[in-house]
Amino acid sequence: MRIATWNVNSVRARAERIGAWLDRSDADVLAIQELKCKDSQFPEEVFSSRGYEVAFHGLNQWNGVAIASRVGLDDVVLGFADVPGFGDDDSVEARAISATCDGVRVYSLYVPNGRELDHPHYDYKLRWLDALRADVRGQLEAAENLQLALCGDFNVAPEDDDVWDMAEFEGKTHVSEPERKAFRALLDAGLTDVVRPFTPGPGTYTFWDYQQLRFPKKQGMRIDFVLASDKLAGRVSDASIDRNERKGKGASDHAPVIVDIG
Repeated sequence: MRIATWNVNSVRARAERIGAWLDRSDADVLAIQELKCKDSQFPEEVFSSRGYEVAFHGLNQWNGVAIASRVGLDDVVLGFADVPGFGDDDSVEARAISATCDGVRVYSLYVPNGRELDHPHYDYKLRWLDALRADVRGQLEAAENLQLALCGDFNVAPEDDDVWDMAEFEGKTHVSEPERKAFRALLDAGLTDVVRPFTPGPGTYTFWDYQQLRFPKKQGMRIDFVLASDKLAGRVSDASIDRNERKGKGASDHAPVIVDIG
């Protein structure tokens, strides 16, 4: 089975590219983030016409997550246990969806950005990641054979090599110690980054900002991951980052991340 994750930065704007990528990628499951549309606006035909079932969760023009699968899509759940909200009304945003695909519990996650270190969104991000950790730990303690894949845009660069220049990020989000600690806590809860061993070294990124020619300058970040439970990690045979999908007109600022499971 081939599982992929991709922050598409608007599923409607990228619908044609997503369909073309599915045609050539042979992905069985695609976790999608940053839909930027309401459920009523979601281009479901792009997936159903290619034999994919799709579950999606979008509330407005921001955020939004989905899972498309051609190997089954069962027990769809929006959010996770005790997921925090944000804003004056503490509303829960469309940032998490999960489903079982051919025996694997797949999450599509769009972790809050954090914005600035002194911004309320930063505290929200840390609380969100902590609630996710607690949910994952509880699941793994309840079912040690659980095959679990957390896929998505984590908005954290957990290692120095995951950004092009640490000096550029001094005093900024994504690389702060509390964020990195929250990411490590997910690993300590029983998950493994199954992509990094197949895509090692500095300069291996998944995101390049549209501004200041970051992509041609190779100034990117590794912030998109597939984190797997032990029972699933042992089945991973290969992983890659489709950097070519960041090229050309109309590309997302993120590249698809792909994991092959035997």
